[in-house]
Amino acid sequence: MPDSILQLSNKQLDDQAEVLESLAKTLRQKRAEKKLSRRVLAEMAGVSQRYLAQIEAGKGNVSICVLQRVADALDSNLLKLLGRVEIKDTVAEKFAAASVEVQHAVLQTLSIHEKEKRIALIGLRGAGKSSLGKKSATALGIPFIELNDIVERLAGMPIGDIIAMYGVEGYRKLEGDALTEVFAMHKTCILAVSGGIVTSSHTYNRLINGCHTIWLQASAEDHMARVRAQGDLRPMKGHLQAMDSLRDILKERALDYERADVCLNTSNAREPIVLRSLLELIKQFGDE
Repeated sequence: MPDSILQLSNKQLDDQAEVLESLAKTLRQKRAEKKLSRRVLAEMAGVSQRYLAQIEAGKGNVSICVLQRVADALDSNLLKLLGRVEIKDTVAEKFAAASVEVQHAVLQTLSIHEKEKRIALIGLRGAGKSSLGKKSATALGIPFIELNDIVERLAGMPIGDIIAMYGVEGYRKLEGDALTEVFAMHKTCILAVSGGIVTSSHTYNRLINGCHTIWLQASAEDHMARVRAQGDLRPMKGHLQAMDSLRDILKERALDYERADVCLNTSNAREPIVLRSLLELIKQFGDE
C-alpha cells in the first residue's frame, strides 16, 4: 500500500477522533450549563442514556438525526455542537444567517441516510393517508402504522379523551413520544400522521429528517366530502362556515406541508390510479 494512502487513512482517522472528542466536550459543557442530568437530556432528546453516554465519551457512530434532537433539547444548533474551530467562522455563520427554509434543506441533505426506508404520509384528514397507506404497505409487504394508534396506546385512552384531559399540548407531547418509538422500532414502514403534526415544529422537523415524506394533497371540497363520508366532523365542529374554516386551515398549513419531499395530488383521481402513483414514488425513494 502506498505511503500516501496510508497517511491519508491515518489522517482521516485522526480527524474523525478529533470531531468526536470536540463533540463530546461541547455536549458535556452544554449539558452542564443547562444543569441537566444525562437521563433528563436523553428523555428530552428521545434517545437512550447509553447512546448519549457514548457520544459524551467520544465514541460511536453518531447519527445526524440524533444530534439534531440533542441540539434542540439543549436550545442549541447542530453546528454549535460539532463546533470545530476551523468552521465556526464560515459554515456556522452562513448556516445561522440562512433562512429557515435553507437550514431545513441543509439538514435534510445531511440526514438522508437516516431516513432508512420509512415513508410518512402527511396532509389533512380526508387526504387518504389511512386508506392509501394500508394498501401501499400491503402491496409492498411492509408494516403500516397509524401514529395516533401508538399515541392512544401510550396514553391508555382515545385521542378525544387525551385532548379533553391534557389539552392539545399534552397530545402533541405524546405524538412526539410515539414518533420516537417508531424511529426506534422500524427502519421500514408506511407511517400515517395527524394533519396537525405540522403545528409542532420540533416533532415535524424530526419527522421530515427521519422519514421520506409525501404530502397527500387534495382540494378543500374533496377533504370535506371525504371527512363527511367518514362521519367525522371533529375539525369543523361548531363552525357555521365549515368550508371557509377548512380552506383557512389548508392555507395556514400549506407552507409546512410543502416541506415534504414530494406532493401527490389525490383530487379528481380514482384511488387505484393514486395508489399506483404512490407506489411509484415510494420506489423512487428506495432507489436513492
